[in-house]
Amino acid sequence: MIEAKFEKYTLIFEKPSGTSRGVLTTKDTYLLHLREVEKGNNRGVGECGVFRGLSFDDVPHYEEKLKWLCENINLDKETLKEELRDFPSIWIGYEQAVANLLYGEALYFPSDFTDGKDSVTINGLIWMSDREEMIRQIEKKIAQKYSCIKLKIGVDLESELDILRMLRLSFPKKVLEIRVDANGAFSYDKAQMVLEQLALRDVHSIEQPIKARNISQMADLCRNSPIPIALDEELIGVVEPESKRQLLQDIKPQYIILKPSLVGGFSGSDEWIEVAESLGIGWWITSALESNIGLNAIAQYTYTKNNPIPQGLGTGMLFVNNFQSSLILKKDKLYFEKSSKVCF
Repeated sequence: MIEAKFEKYTLIFEKPSGTSRGVLTTKDTYLLHLREVEKGNNRGVGECGVFRGLSFDDVPHYEEKLKWLCENINLDKETLKEELRDFPSIWIGYEQAVANLLYGEALYFPSDFTDGKDSVTINGLIWMSDREEMIRQIEKKIAQKYSCIKLKIGVDLESELDILRMLRLSFPKKVLEIRVDANGAFSYDKAQMVLEQLALRDVHSIEQPIKARNISQMADLCRNSPIPIALDEELIGVVEPESKRQLLQDIKPQYIILKPSLVGGFSGSDEWIEVAESLGIGWWITSALESNIGLNAIAQYTYTKNNPIPQGLGTGMLFVNNFQSSLILKKDKLYFEKSSKVCF
């Protein structure tokens, strides 16, 4: 018999963090706690990392669905999965909590990573800000020996393009990989110009140049772009496996970006990866502003997928009131420190 409860937790950013959607100062998340009554009170925790304004399941009755899960936690997995199909952030919290209940401490996906024998390479994330602050962020990541950085763009394009130009003068593409993320900031016509300008600066790829659900326009951009395009928000809310395949066949992107909390948890991410690889489409995994609890679980999952390119898992240090982490960063390598325990 398993007992379940949830609690709301508000993460506070150390610095206001800018995206093309606005500036973030706080982020609400939910922790799902499980207790196995009949087996020595074993406990597990998972994070239901809803992302307000972006998550498919950002709905008024979100907490009601969490309450339903706690009251029905002992139903079989397939029944719960079907009921939570439209609540990916709750489903991944369940997946995490069940795995943690099984393995204990801060473990979700035991591997050489959690044994401290291997690492996950990550990109350095540069948040939108004024020119001087973005340059400071970039200089810090380069000093920390990152081989790949990702810049949020779409607020002050002229300044952002100039920063990229200056960056390339000092760091050619064989030394530094540059990714950019527009979060759907550009119109179709503007995006075509932006893609050309990014190509001149040897940018590796751009995430979501136009808003999601403009299938024909996105397909046209992917077909003609001088640099690879990665789908991100485009994947949110696409639930059925066949719908996932149809979307990727229609658009034919070069990459997809998987945020497990937004695209159906670990099982949903597995479906996306299977479809993408069958179509010759690349992918990588990123966090979505989870606390260290969710970030830890996602990092462990990511390692098991054996993808050697830099992953987007570097958001754990953004919050002043985060939980103790089992993850440590050495240059651009993320390691799991087995002696640590996540506190919750």
